[in-house]
Amino acid sequence: MVYENGLLIWEQGVEGSNPFSPTILFVILSFLFYSFFFVLSLITKKKLMDFCHFLTSYMPDPSVGSEIHFQNMIDQSILADKLGYNTVSIPEHHLINILMMPSPLQMAVKIATLTKNINITTGIAVLPLHDMRTYAGDVATADILTNGRLILGVGRGAFEWEMERLGSPKNESKEKFVESLDVLQLLLNKKEVSYQGKYYNFDPITIMPRPISKPISMMIAAMDLESIKSSASKGFHVQSTVLSGTKELLIQRVNAFKEGAEELGEKGKLLKLSMQRMAFAAKNENDANKKNILAYEYYKRFDNMFTGPGKVKNGEIKPLPRKQSLEELKENLIICPTNEMIDKLSIYAEAGVNEIIISSDFGQTQSEMIESMHRIGEEVIPHFKNSKSQVA
Repeated sequence: MVYENGLLIWEQGVEGSNPFSPTILFVILSFLFYSFFFVLSLITKKKLMDFCHFLTSYMPDPSVGSEIHFQNMIDQSILADKLGYNTVSIPEHHLINILMMPSPLQMAVKIATLTKNINITTGIAVLPLHDMRTYAGDVATADILTNGRLILGVGRGAFEWEMERLGSPKNESKEKFVESLDVLQLLLNKKEVSYQGKYYNFDPITIMPRPISKPISMMIAAMDLESIKSSASKGFHVQSTVLSGTKELLIQRVNAFKEGAEELGEKGKLLKLSMQRMAFAAKNENDANKKNILAYEYYKRFDNMFTGPGKVKNGEIKPLPRKQSLEELKENLIICPTNEMIDKLSIYAEAGVNEIIISSDFGQTQSEMIESMHRIGEEVIPHFKNSKSQVA
C-alpha cells in the first residue's frame, strides 16, 4: 500500500495486499462458515434433561405444625408446575420427622387437583409395607383422580428401624418386594387374578375400580448395577442416586440402565432414568455456605436412619455425629449459585440421565425454598430445554 495526496491507497496486483482480494475474502468467509456450523453443532448437541421437585418433607421443628408443613409442600408443587418442572415426587416414610409422608397417594391426588400439567411420582412407595390386594385399588383410584398423571415409583424400603417396627424386616424386604411387585402388576393389568406364593395366596379376585392408564407407568428404585439393568430390561423406569459417589459410578449406573433398556428394543427408548441429588440454588457463595451447614445438620439425622442405629424419640430423629466433614459434604452436594449448578448438572445430562430429582428441603425457610425454585426454574431449567418455560 502507498500514500497518494495524503490518502492511503491499496496497491493492485500484489497478492495479499488488498484485504478484499478473492483469496482473503475466501479465507474470511470460510472461517465464518465453519464457525457458524461449529457453534450450531454445540447447540444441537446440548443434552436435554427434565427436572423433578422432590418433597423432602423434613420437619426438624415440630412446633411448625402439620398443617403449615403440608401446605408448604402443596405450594411448592403448584409453583413447580408453573415453573416448568416435569415432575413432583412424593416420598413414603412413617413414624419419623424426615421424609415424613405416610400416604403419598393421598398427597398425589391433592396435588393433581391444584396443578395442570406436572406429573406426580411416588418416590418411593414401599411395597413390603402394604397388602397388594387393597393397595392395587388405592393405586387405581389415584390414577383416576390424577387424570393419569401418576407415575408409581416403588421400592423395598430404606430405613431398617422403620421397617422392623412396621413388621417387615429389611433383611426380608427384597424377596417380599419382588413378590409384591408381581402381584401388584397382575392386579392392575388383569382380571380374576389368583396367586400362590410365599407371601400371597388367594383365589381369583378383580380389583375395582379399574385404572384408566393402560398400563400405569411404574418406576423402580435401584442402586446396584444389576438391579438397574434388570429393572430397565423389564420395562420399568429407574430411579437411582450416586449419594457421595464418583462420576465413574454415575457412568456405570447410566450404562447399566442403557444396557437393560436396549434389551427391549424400541420400547426401551421410552424408558426414563432419574437421578436424585440434594441441590439448592443459592443467592451467592455466602448463602451457599450457610445452606451447606444446614444440610450437614440434616444428614446427621438422615445417616442415623439410613446407616446408623435409628435413635428416635417422640417421632424426632436424633442428630448424630458424622464421619464425613462439612467440606467433604460440600463437594458432594449441589448447593451453590446457579452458574455452578448448571456446570454440575451438565455432567448428569451429558452422561445420559433423563431426569434430575432435586431434593431441596434440609431445614431452610419456606421463602428461601421458593426463591431457590424460582432461580432453578428461570435460570437453570431453560439451559437443559429447547425453550424457556413461562411462569403463569
